[in-house]
Amino acid sequence: MSSEHPAITSFRDDLHRRGGTGDVVILPDSVHTAALAAEALGCEVGAVANSLVFDTGGTPALILTSGAHRVDTAKVADRIGVERLDRASPAFVRQHTGQVIGGVSPLDHPAPVPTWIDSWLRRFDVVWAAAGHPAAVFSTTFEELVAMTGASEIEVD
Repeated sequence: MSSEHPAITSFRDDLHRRGGTGDVVILPDSVHTAALAAEALGCEVGAVANSLVFDTGGTPALILTSGAHRVDTAKVADRIGVERLDRASPAFVRQHTGQVIGGVSPLDHPAPVPTWIDSWLRRFDVVWAAAGHPAAVFSTTFEELVAMTGASEIEVD
């Protein structure tokens, strides 16, 4: 494991500090969408939690959404009490999460990021989410993810 990317090692440490019980899996570099990740993991695309960072006017909002859904930004902005959700720039994402787009995990950020979770993910016994690097994912449960992140449950579409 000495060749493990530092972002994955940092994520793994934070996962264990928070009591996470899942496995970290390194996927092939070609797996860069929820559908491809689901295929590689042998699960439904809906069980893949995409970590989407939005800019709410200088403050980040992290939406953990099922790979089966697209976030309706107007509805979600209303539901979480912000004026609007704008797609965050790569620099904004890196600043607030310490991670790059495509590898943003629900954990291991420099400071807490307000987080919401798609209620659809509750349907799956195992949920997969990014582990701090575009090639890494980890297994968890809906309940464990909520406990580790403090996320509030919402409908995203």
